[in-house]
Amino acid sequence: MHLLSRLKLPILAFVLLFFLFSVSLINSCGIAGTPEGGKQAEASAGIKEEGKTAEVLSEEPSGGEEKGKEIKEALKIESPAFNNEGMIPLKYTCDGENINPPLVITGIPENTKSLVLIVEDPDAPAGTWIHWTVWNINPATNEIPENSVPQGAVEGITDFGSPGYGGPCPPSGKHRYFFKLYSLDITLDLAPSATVEDIEEAIQGHIIESAELMGTYERS
Repeated sequence: MHLLSRLKLPILAFVLLFFLFSVSLINSCGIAGTPEGGKQAEASAGIKEEGKTAEVLSEEPSGGEEKGKEIKEALKIESPAFNNEGMIPLKYTCDGENINPPLVITGIPENTKSLVLIVEDPDAPAGTWIHWTVWNINPATNEIPENSVPQGAVEGITDFGSPGYGGPCPPSGKHRYFFKLYSLDITLDLAPSATVEDIEEAIQGHIIESAELMGTYERS
């Protein structure tokens, strides 16, 4: 009887410990082991994934921002009288009225202080022949009408020996005539007697952008 009472205490302690261990094990596995627990785990993972997706999307630039950026237009010179590489009408040559053709200018850079125009014939027998030089053209100038000089601009000496426009007058064959336009970050301090060499030296290091129009002419 005394021995039995001694054995009861260890057995009861063992049973109690086993019971507590079982309860703890069930609680730790209960959430994951039940359907609701699985859904909760999936929901939790889904929230984390959604959070990551939101972070990635927030790093991408919006379409509105890209559309809002305007593409800068390049400097361009054209003429309504002839297409680029097209034939210059007789009116604007030495065989006609010998007046400058109308010109249209677009895409002038915002920081332009002045424009320079040089018209030359690289096919002349004696080398490149200068037909017209104009500088200190106002950067607000969008067109130069025929037979005119932009207000405030200066014309220089050409290879005809005088200032002003001299039209195409090739001695033979078809010649090319380049209307070269330069956007400058300065205005030029040159005398009207300046030659093309003076102009080219003065604009060095001050050209923001350039453009050209080429026309051809052949005497019949």
